[in-house]
Amino acid sequence: MQPNLKEMYAIVEIAGRQYRVEENKSLIVNRLQAGEGDSLKFDHVLLVSDKGKTTVGAPTVKGAVVTATVEKHGKGDKVLVFKKKRRKGYQKMNGHRDYLTRLKIESIKG
Repeated sequence: MQPNLKEMYAIVEIAGRQYRVEENKSLIVNRLQAGEGDSLKFDHVLLVSDKGKTTVGAPTVKGAVVTATVEKHGKGDKVLVFKKKRRKGYQKMNGHRDYLTRLKIESIKG
């Protein structure tokens, strides 16, 4: 996928995972310990691209900050885990749903 050179985007690490974020877009991440409507700042920014001018951090970009607001908390889709050993009469079904947080990216400064 070719990035749009008119847009500003950043690669940021949130809760141990790296995400590509853009201003005024929503992002779903693993559950964060923040209330709905809270504002969060992420300063572990690995890359910032502004209209084709890219800054890569070593390991992070100095002074770069991504600001986001928590929109809501929720659960993901159900994931089914099925184990079976053929000809042994053994089968086991488990499932789980991940707890997720939806963020709205307010601004990228860097």
